[in-house]
Amino acid sequence: MSEVQPVGMPKWGLSMTKGQINDWIVEVGDELAVGDDVVEIETEKINGVLESPVSGVVRRRLAEKGSWVPVGGLLAVVADPSVPEEEIDRFVEEFQASFTAEEEDEESAEAGPESVEVGGRVIRFVSQGDAGDPVVLLHGFGGDLGNWLFTVPALAERHRVHALDLPGHGGSSKDVTPGDLDSLARTLLGFLAVRGIERAHLVGHSMGGLVAMAAALRDPGRVASLALVASAGFGAEMNGGYLDGFVRAGSRRELTPVLRLLFADPDAVTRQLVDDVLKYKRLDGVDAALRLLAGELFPAGTQRHVLVDEAARLGLPTLVVWGDQDQVIPPSHASRAPAHARVEVIGGAGHSPHIERANDVNRLLESFLSGATTRGDGSR
Repeated sequence: MSEVQPVGMPKWGLSMTKGQINDWIVEVGDELAVGDDVVEIETEKINGVLESPVSGVVRRRLAEKGSWVPVGGLLAVVADPSVPEEEIDRFVEEFQASFTAEEEDEESAEAGPESVEVGGRVIRFVSQGDAGDPVVLLHGFGGDLGNWLFTVPALAERHRVHALDLPGHGGSSKDVTPGDLDSLARTLLGFLAVRGIERAHLVGHSMGGLVAMAAALRDPGRVASLALVASAGFGAEMNGGYLDGFVRAGSRRELTPVLRLLFADPDAVTRQLVDDVLKYKRLDGVDAALRLLAGELFPAGTQRHVLVDEAARLGLPTLVVWGDQDQVIPPSHASRAPAHARVEVIGGAGHSPHIERANDVNRLLESFLSGATTRGDGSR
């Protein structure tokens, strides 16, 4: 480790090219440990907090609040107090002179979304990571693979990670007929078969957690573990107003307050996020798909399928994560987790803790997945 160390703008998601400094959490002179919060960053998609990749004393902050910095650009310099100011100056000068903003090259293009045909439907997905046990990430109702923009790169350091768009969502086929849970589970298992994945760790958020449990019940030999984030399927209760509002919303004014229900901090919802969701909702076939799925899975604003007890009998390693301020599915549902499950309720997080408290959730997922693999539950 060099004496002078950079803290750069991270890359959260395949499409991120820059980030804006919302607010600094540390001051010059503060002592940092690896993992300490450094700065709040806003991307075109969502807000996040950068954790320090290094330890030492903050000697310089190179970006002002409100400024935009390209991915990889210098945000701060960390060094031991004994390092002379002249050496810090030289490090910053050399870094800035040699830095070039990231451009989309062949390698990054290859890492972009792909599509496969599963059961007559096109399913869009993205894969990262060259080694390790396969992990499949499943988004919630109305979401897409982009909801895992903070999760994919973190898990891809040790795993082969696949995030996919479920039928009716993102870039996948919008025909979801018959729209029931079994058809979603069969699509997931079909995706594993088409991609040659014999056994995978399934990580599901909200509706995605329900689909993960259904797939495990249908073919438990294909599932190494379950990580369920604010998952459906733990009880009948839910915020039916959120679901109805999401399906009906056709304007920024209507959609913004609905999306804010996903987070403890409503400011996490950016204008770009609202615009992206509106753009998706206006695609041909989306309205019919959402209405069919909502009617089949969540009739009259309740959860039709409560699978947690049945899934518990499979004995799979299970992680349950909830935000204590979830306004969509009651955080009290975490108490219904299997007796053998690891349960974590995250303070200051809403229905999307994997976005709002991404660093905490990523640590939980990595610890859990490492343990499941150690126990021999992560065969490929």
